[in-house]
Amino acid sequence: MHSKRKPVIAGNWKMFNTTSEAATLVNELSSLVARFNDREIVVCPPFTALAAVRPILDETGIKLGAQNVHWEEKGAFTGEISPAMLKDAGCDYVILGHSERRQFFAETDENVNRKLKSVLKAGLIPIVCVGESLSEREAGITSTVVSRQIKIGLDGIDAESAKKIIIAYEPIWAIGTGRTASAADANAVCAFIRLTLTGMLGTPVADAIRIQYGGSVKPDNVDELMGSSDIDGALVGGASLKADDFGRIVGFTATSK
Repeated sequence: MHSKRKPVIAGNWKMFNTTSEAATLVNELSSLVARFNDREIVVCPPFTALAAVRPILDETGIKLGAQNVHWEEKGAFTGEISPAMLKDAGCDYVILGHSERRQFFAETDENVNRKLKSVLKAGLIPIVCVGESLSEREAGITSTVVSRQIKIGLDGIDAESAKKIIIAYEPIWAIGTGRTASAADANAVCAFIRLTLTGMLGTPVADAIRIQYGGSVKPDNVDELMGSSDIDGALVGGASLKADDFGRIVGFTATSK
């Protein structure tokens, strides 16, 4: 974590929590994280809970995010939600290209790129997920996969807009499996992502972009992860559903070995 980049901790609730459960969770969470104003805190409930959560967040400093979006502003796209609708619901952030979207819903790098342009135009902050599968890691092609996802995903984005983007490195083999990339491994890929961004956008922009790590982030590994030079935050899955765990992750103390 670099001192000039503001850390950002985001909780991806996935397909969990009814409106009442969501309200209970953010109420519990708000008291645990109220004192942290030197880091951005985001929760990403399911679409159905956005309206229930938003007013509770008003006084807390916690920001609201969504888990997905469509690239068109409106139209005949049954079951989809536009960037304008997310803004209207009070969202500031949106997750794009999560591996579960890629794996189960045929999301492609090209789709991510279309969504990214639409989201930036609407004034939302995108969290763009990239990461390799276990077979890709074992084949030694992590850098090939991740650079392709970055290059296609961010194609045609100008430097000024790019500064607003958050990249989340999520090795697919570490999501929900209990396996975490070691802090050294995670940081190496995040540093490689920054190098890729430098080649595309130049050093000042690449240095401004925040790169999160996601993949079984827990209270007992967050301090070491956040102590790494190129990890500027965490995209948290399962642990974000427990107020105490997520509160502890938000309250990380960066330690470097």
